[in-house]
Amino acid sequence: MSNHKITAASRKDEGKGASRRLRHSGKVPAIIYGGDAAPQSIQLDQEKTWVASQHEWFYSSIIDLEVDGKVETVLLRDMQRHPYRQLIMHLDFQRVNAKEAIRVSVPLHLVNAETSPAGKTAGVVLTQELNEVEVICLPGDLPESISVDLANMEIGATVHLSEVVLPKGVELAAKIDEEHNPAVAVARHARVEAEPEEGEGEVPAAKQDGEDK
Repeated sequence: MSNHKITAASRKDEGKGASRRLRHSGKVPAIIYGGDAAPQSIQLDQEKTWVASQHEWFYSSIIDLEVDGKVETVLLRDMQRHPYRQLIMHLDFQRVNAKEAIRVSVPLHLVNAETSPAGKTAGVVLTQELNEVEVICLPGDLPESISVDLANMEIGATVHLSEVVLPKGVELAAKIDEEHNPAVAVARHARVEAEPEEGEGEVPAAKQDGEDK
């Protein structure tokens, strides 16, 4: 697990008007909640936060959020974006306790696809069917992502969630059984458009010459 640091500042003004003024000044209104402390309203730099939001870790990693010099260990729980502008409207952070398990959606990364039997075969397409999975673990065991090894994937094969090797201390939040075992990756033959039979799709000569009028 890697912790990432973000700097913020406390704020006292609340409400829609105050949040609007913050955004106009290049700030992002946010809140920290959970744990034994009371919810705290904060503000972050819009530009720096936008850059951080382009990284995968921003959504699934433990963040060291420094507020007025004090560090809070948090997870991002909600982010509101502007519908069409590159603007973050609001963020919700949840405090985490190192001794309490958390539920987090973690990205799935396919690895070794190119070296697999399916990946080395012409006309075969490897598709990712599941991009993330919800897991339960202690904050110290939280992975930034989970690798799905496709080194032995054969043509026509499907890798299901039950086959994914989880890091130590990490378990799936949902139970896997015969009815619930989603596909993570599938190796399929690429579809080939069938060529038309001779004469198929051709315009009759009568119509070409206008004799059908």
